[in-house]
Amino acid sequence: MAKHYWTILITYIVMQLSGYPGAKLFQSLDVPNPVVSYSVVSFFTALIIMLFLLRSTPDEPFERSTRVSAGKAVSWSILGIFMAYFAQIIAAMIEVNLFGIEPGSENTEMLMDVAKASPIFILVIAIIGPILEEIVFRKVIFGALYTRFNFWIAGIASSVIFAAIHLDFDHILVYTAMGLTFAFLYVKTKRLIVPIVAHMTMNTIVVLINIFFADDLAELQKKAEQMQSFIGGVLT
Repeated sequence: MAKHYWTILITYIVMQLSGYPGAKLFQSLDVPNPVVSYSVVSFFTALIIMLFLLRSTPDEPFERSTRVSAGKAVSWSILGIFMAYFAQIIAAMIEVNLFGIEPGSENTEMLMDVAKASPIFILVIAIIGPILEEIVFRKVIFGALYTRFNFWIAGIASSVIFAAIHLDFDHILVYTAMGLTFAFLYVKTKRLIVPIVAHMTMNTIVVLINIFFADDLAELQKKAEQMQSFIGGVLT
């Protein structure tokens, strides 16, 4: 593992663990909405540090010459959005049918509630967060494992860690499937920007739907449940 990768990992861990004391510090300084304010500052600071460190770190596990062209990168970024959604849907179906886990994530609902109350938090969810996660889980963790193991071992290991960090263990399969998809995009294109774009776009779509179309979504879900009950009654 490149020497700066350890610093990147430490930066990410410190950022994650500093939330409570950082919010308390901001509260003591009378900073408005200290929890959200500190989250934005800490995420942005971590991103700047990581980008600075990556500038002086050689490409691993891929060489720059092996990257796909910019045009293909754009195509794979668009395709990657659909691939990630498809993987998410398949994983969710497995969770429901095999394990009886209800769809819907409490972690996502909590983040959406914060975003609705403080729109600036959308920057963390839709932009800064995905960039940080792709640097840490694909560039650093997956990249380090991929230099020693095959794709499946490196992909599953890094994706399970990616899933666990979201603290939504009921839906760990969904997060793992998404992580594997992003890892595949990284290997296929040799460009980290591809899974970053796919990840950012997915998060942005989720934010927009939950904030601006939540009522319509609830109505559609209600109609779907009514239709399911009607079909079930007819079949019985």
